[in-house]
Amino acid sequence: MAKTDALQGSLDLLVLKILSRRPRLHGYAIMAAIASTSGEVLRAEEGSLYPALYRMEEAGWIRAQWIKKDSGRRARVYELTSAGKKQLGAEESRWQSVSLAISRVLREA
Repeated sequence: MAKTDALQGSLDLLVLKILSRRPRLHGYAIMAAIASTSGEVLRAEEGSLYPALYRMEEAGWIRAQWIKKDSGRRARVYELTSAGKKQLGAEESRWQSVSLAISRVLREA
């Protein structure tokens, strides 16, 4: 299975969880956190991550703010909203249900 295939259906969960632990990250830092936290097994590509960030911002789960870094460059940082915390709980619950169902299928095989 390709590394990006493993993210199918779980990108929102991963982004929300990363931001719950480390608020005010920019997109590249979120990609790096997903990769490093997963032991380099999971990778979020820019073409998937940024549309997901915009969608989650539109849904009210995260908020974005432009900041000026020490280098003088601007960066867009993201943080979880209260609606995002609620959504994270729903996503974690859904993931637990899916994981349990997959485990049952694997045991039966």
